[in-house]
Amino acid sequence: MWRHHLVRVGAIGNVGRFTAVDAVVYPRGARVILRTSRGLEIGEVLSSAADAPPHGQSDGSIVRRMTIEDQLLEARLERNRQEAFAACAQRIRKLGLGAVLVDVEHLFDGRSLFFYFLGEVPAELEAVTAELAEVYDAAVQFRKFADTVVEGCGPGCGTADAVGGECKSCSTGCPIGSACGTPRK
Repeated sequence: MWRHHLVRVGAIGNVGRFTAVDAVVYPRGARVILRTSRGLEIGEVLSSAADAPPHGQSDGSIVRRMTIEDQLLEARLERNRQEAFAACAQRIRKLGLGAVLVDVEHLFDGRSLFFYFLGEVPAELEAVTAELAEVYDAAVQFRKFADTVVEGCGPGCGTADAVGGECKSCSTGCPIGSACGTPRK
C-alpha cells in the first residue's frame, strides 16, 4: 500500500504531496530523502499518511528516512553551498550587476545548483550563474558524487550480486554506505 505525506522541500520551503515507496508512515518532523522532478532532495515531513489528503497527484516519492551517511553528505553540501554563495556574490559585485543574491540551493544528489535573487535579474547574470555552476561543479567534482548517490557504487550495488551483498562491504569505498544497502529497483 502506498503512503502519502505532506513534505516541505527546497530552499523556498515548497510543500508537496509525496508517496512513501516503502509504505512507511513517517512521523511529523522526520527528515527524508525525496525524488522530485528536480532530482534527489531533502525534505521534512509535515504530516503523516493518515493526515495527508487521500486524493491528488503526487509531487514525487519518499526514497528513505535520512541516514547518518545522508547527514554527513548534507554537511558537505552545506559547506560547498556557502562557498558557492560567496563566489556568486563576489562575482556580482565585481561585475557591478546590482543584483541581490538571496540564497543558493544545492540539491542532495549534487546535480543541480540553484541561485535565488531578489527583484529583477539582469540578462548578464544568467551567464554568470551558469559559469559559476560549471566551475563550482568541476572544482568539487559533484558529477561523480551525484552519480554515486543515484546509481550506487557500481554494478549490483545494494543487491546480492554486489560484493558481500551490501555496499558497506564494497571495495570501492561507496560514499553512501548503508543508504543503498537495500536492493535497488
